[in-house]
Amino acid sequence: MKLATTTGDFGRIYADNADRIRALHRAGFRHIDLSLYGDNTAASPFMQENWREEVDRIRRAAEELGMNFVQSHAPSCNPLEFEQNWELQIAVTARAIEVCAALGIPHTVYHAGWKMGLSKEEYFEQNMRFVRRLIPTMEKTGVMLLIENSTRANMGERYYFYTGQDMKDFLAYADHPLLGACWDTGHANIEGHQYDDIVTLGSDLRALHFNDNRGHGDEHIMPYLGTMSVDEVMCGLRDIGYRGDFTFECDSSLRPANYWQGNRRRWKEESVAEPPATMFDAMERALYECGVSILTAYGYSVE
Repeated sequence: MKLATTTGDFGRIYADNADRIRALHRAGFRHIDLSLYGDNTAASPFMQENWREEVDRIRRAAEELGMNFVQSHAPSCNPLEFEQNWELQIAVTARAIEVCAALGIPHTVYHAGWKMGLSKEEYFEQNMRFVRRLIPTMEKTGVMLLIENSTRANMGERYYFYTGQDMKDFLAYADHPLLGACWDTGHANIEGHQYDDIVTLGSDLRALHFNDNRGHGDEHIMPYLGTMSVDEVMCGLRDIGYRGDFTFECDSSLRPANYWQGNRRRWKEESVAEPPATMFDAMERALYECGVSILTAYGYSVE
């Protein structure tokens, strides 16, 4: 199984995707989840006329190291904010799909919209307004768009994809072969269930965001630093015959000083308020070894 992680692991250290890719390689990874999460404005390099040159540049950086791209995270946006830059949100997501096609990435994960006061049926239909605008680009490129489960700790009552069945229901409603699902293990750990959801998704499960937390907030930390049962997830994957990639999303194992889950306590002198770059390298090596250990324990060969 291909063991991958996100370029977002080094998003706080390096501004350049090529430098992030080199850092993943140093840790042992050979497969890349390209994070386009912050590329959600017209200023993104991927929204410029020469965007293909930027794609070629990061492709060369990966190829020189014998690495390849296997997954992507689409730009952050709320598809249900119809009056707030909705056309820009469509444009940056469509461009993310085109970037995936140019790099040979089969799918990109996006966050469905969130809004209070909608029934499940209304929620599905309003999200489909966004997806329908992207279907021509998806069909032209063959790139899949994947929905992701979340947690009430993040979304409250503004969201509906909290279980595998919720996601399965939406995919049946959408009824398009280029829509699928990504399972976020950290979100599911907060909700308190994994195995049945994974089994319910079955062949609709195309990707993973494998991360941990302490069961209360969305921390995105390395497995074994939190309360998640790794075995529950792995048994679910084994029992559905999952053949996708094993992709980490643990970019906050080293917590920043200013973090949405709670800031670090401040002091009048702050020479070491942020972890040094050397610690990011060490944590990334540990993350790689963590992935190798989990996969080999369940009988997978690690690519």
